[in-house]
Amino acid sequence: MTAQPPLPLVPDGARPIGMAAAIVEDDDGGRVFVHGNLAFAWDAADSATRRFAAASLTRIKAATQFEVAHAFGVKPASVRRWEAQLADSGVAGLLGERKGPKHKSKLTDDTVAAIRRLREGGATYRSIAAETGVSAGSIRTALTDIDAEKSGTTTASDVLPEPEPVPEPTSDASPEPEPGSGSAGGRVPVLADPVDRTGERVLAAFGMIASAPPVFTGCARAPLAGLFLAVPALAATGLIECAHDAYPSFPNGFYSLDTMLCEAVFRALLGESRAEGATRIDPVALGRVLGLDRAPEVKTIRRKIGYLAQAAQAGDWIAAMARRHADARPDQLGVLYVDGHVRAYQGTRKIAKTHVPRLKFPAPATVETWVCDAAGDPLLVVMAEPAAALTSELRRLIPQLRAMVGDQRRVLVGFDRGGWSPALFADLDAAGFDTLTWRKGITADIHETSFHEHTRTDEHGRTHTYRLADTPVELAIGDGPRKGEVFAMRQISLHDRARSRQLHILTTRRDLSAAEIRYRMGSRWRQENHYRYARMHFDLDSHDTYRCGDDDPHRMVPNPAKKPAYQQVEKARRALQHAETVADRELLAASSPPPGATTVLTNDVIDTINADVHAAETALDAALDTHKAIPARLPLSQVKPGQQALDTETKLIHHAIRIAAFNTAQALARTIVTDTGYTRADDEAHTLIRTALAGTGDIIPDHDTGTLHIRLDPLPAPRHTAAIDELCTTLNDTNTTYPGTTLTMRYSTKPHRRPHTNS
Repeated sequence: MTAQPPLPLVPDGARPIGMAAAIVEDDDGGRVFVHGNLAFAWDAADSATRRFAAASLTRIKAATQFEVAHAFGVKPASVRRWEAQLADSGVAGLLGERKGPKHKSKLTDDTVAAIRRLREGGATYRSIAAETGVSAGSIRTALTDIDAEKSGTTTASDVLPEPEPVPEPTSDASPEPEPGSGSAGGRVPVLADPVDRTGERVLAAFGMIASAPPVFTGCARAPLAGLFLAVPALAATGLIECAHDAYPSFPNGFYSLDTMLCEAVFRALLGESRAEGATRIDPVALGRVLGLDRAPEVKTIRRKIGYLAQAAQAGDWIAAMARRHADARPDQLGVLYVDGHVRAYQGTRKIAKTHVPRLKFPAPATVETWVCDAAGDPLLVVMAEPAAALTSELRRLIPQLRAMVGDQRRVLVGFDRGGWSPALFADLDAAGFDTLTWRKGITADIHETSFHEHTRTDEHGRTHTYRLADTPVELAIGDGPRKGEVFAMRQISLHDRARSRQLHILTTRRDLSAAEIRYRMGSRWRQENHYRYARMHFDLDSHDTYRCGDDDPHRMVPNPAKKPAYQQVEKARRALQHAETVADRELLAASSPPPGATTVLTNDVIDTINADVHAAETALDAALDTHKAIPARLPLSQVKPGQQALDTETKLIHHAIRIAAFNTAQALARTIVTDTGYTRADDEAHTLIRTALAGTGDIIPDHDTGTLHIRLDPLPAPRHTAAIDELCTTLNDTNTTYPGTTLTMRYSTKPHRRPHTNS
């Protein structure tokens, strides 16, 4: 016979626990029935017996841990812990102790009220902690409890006697608020569909509207809502404002110039700087951030960038952004770092070759000259001619640098040995700029007695100690209109003990200390860090366009025949030196006979000995004449007919977007470092910003108050959320308006919900 399960003899309203048990809980307590028989009972305040019943059900195999946890309203981990405590210490182990501090909490009602008052006044966690005498963690706890009470969420002290099923959230879970009504209580539908813009798209297709304005739909848990954090920093770069000055007319269409630039910067901040990267980002998710039904596609992005490229105003656009940056951060213009950047080309076009430092050999490439401020943030970029020297680029940049920094300010210009030229140093000094560079070539070492200890404390509070020698030097100007003159400079020497050599820094700045000069010269690597970071995260060296055109056929380039002719000159000189050595040896042997012997040197003998010398001299004169007759430079059409050049205008447009994206990320990271109490900000600020920008959150437009509230979901770690919350406070003080609207940005973060416990 097969065993038949007993009839379920349990009271009405009991919740099943697996196939064999059931539970009844009410105001008087609870009871557990196993196969219809009462097995466990407890009063309402008897939590130990309730835990004993749950642990016992798993021990007698009446139900699984998951089934017991679901019935008792706890997590499976709690049931496992109760079972282990029962096995180790019996029922006494289930009594438990009061969690948390055993002494009186510092978070009294008065302290919590003070914390709330200071926080509402815009104070940071660090200042609140100093004012109230409690830790930053306690402040977060107090504010989390306050936010939980305001939003109606449960806290750690709440008990869930019976879990209730939660309906799956959809866009129809709650009605969409009417425009201008805001969101009652901050409640918005999850992943609400954007406003239908079909009508505007039809009008835009016929050119009947200039563009579609941003319209935001209230939405909870919106992907990529963290990108809204970049809006204030993006506005500070002047990218959009300067673009309207450089491109006063933009073709009618659905996507405006503001929308295209915001989309490009947002995409770059997500690590997809190229237009093709739009295929790897959800267009609807990015469209919610842009205030549209979807983001533009790749073909639209390329077409809009093509409109801008036809205007040929990218250089003026970047220069206007640089002037705005200089006005906003004048403290960072004490030093300007200038350096060339070579971007290798791997395509099939006939592009001019130049030396690629990272590859260590010549290859098809384009050359760019970048100007960065003292912090390494990019200001200006210009396209250089192929194989252009840094000295010529610096001379060409002098008018633009003067227009950027103003007429009166004297700025220190730092560059590497590629710009070594005493004539250039004199020209920079005449133009009102100071020089900062490494000395090139071999020079005598400074005596050890001239070196002394120097210290310098940087902007992060770190102290640097250097052993330096400060001496004056005079350099001879070998070219230019001041050829033959002497230019006086200041030399800061440092001893490189690792390589047993001395390095020398030259400058015309005499009011700064030797340690300050050494620190500023070493800080030039911040520009190299910009190149590296931009290559990794913003595709700095990518091919943003495959368009190209014919290179200037009249551009003068080095004559390739000059080098072989000079090699023949050097070969003739070596042959002459060898012939003279042989002739001297033969003449010495002929004029020094053995003892007792005599010799007579006639003209014929001497002519025979010197015959090879005369022939070598004739060959050298012929080689020199041939080398001199060959022109050093020829038009490009004669040297390399059909050579092409990449489209530089499109590249400069993308560089303007990359400059704005880089400076936006830098500004947010600096705010994390300076304005928050995040302990590892120096190491993790950029990573934290990239994580926050890709995060989710609620979009809450309120046209009654004219605000666009972005309520970000908490990050995985509470300390990360606290840092972003401090960042939100700083961003709220900027009162930034979203581009193309009149809505003022407001930011906040959701509190971390504490795990539910049964006690």
